[in-house]
Amino acid sequence: MFTGIIEELGTVEALDLLDGDAARLTIRAPLVTQDAGHGDSISVNGCCLTVVEHGDGTFTADVMRETLKRTSLGAVEKGSSVNLERAVQAHARLGGHIVQGHVDGTGTIASRQPAEHWEVVRIAAPPEILRYVAEKGSIAVDGVSLTVTDVDDATGTFGISLIPTTLELTVLGRNQVGDTVNLEVDVIAKYVERLLVAGGK
Repeated sequence: MFTGIIEELGTVEALDLLDGDAARLTIRAPLVTQDAGHGDSISVNGCCLTVVEHGDGTFTADVMRETLKRTSLGAVEKGSSVNLERAVQAHARLGGHIVQGHVDGTGTIASRQPAEHWEVVRIAAPPEILRYVAEKGSIAVDGVSLTVTDVDDATGTFGISLIPTTLELTVLGRNQVGDTVNLEVDVIAKYVERLLVAGGK
């Protein structure tokens, strides 16, 4: 489990495709590899990946076909920056919200509006994701825990506001209009829907 508080911007060293079904992703990340061990979980742009190799400030993870299909990881290349967060420890503060690292799908940055102290960003999301997005609720965008400012069902978009720290320390400060981002909705919303559906049978 993660909290959506990014610890480090890593740099992709390599993405090696394996027979088109999977890939091996190697990332340079001096901070999150300090205590990395085989089998540890690290969130990469919001995707929970398992460390299979590590050393010299890098770690390697296997990426399954499902992950390549449902997320933006298949599009990263050597030199790409990625958001990184180690799995939360039981005694740590939950600074963001409960993030599983199970990406529900992708969205597209529809617009960016810089302001003096923050930047307003609108993200277009498919209906199957937007249905779970609520004003003042939580959502993980490329692994970053954010508060939804508004939802516009007519345009299929939702808004988020990014403070200078988020713009500086995460990939969201580098993304451009049209870029794809990974989205994970609040898991509580999915469980509530499931319970309501099951209860109605």
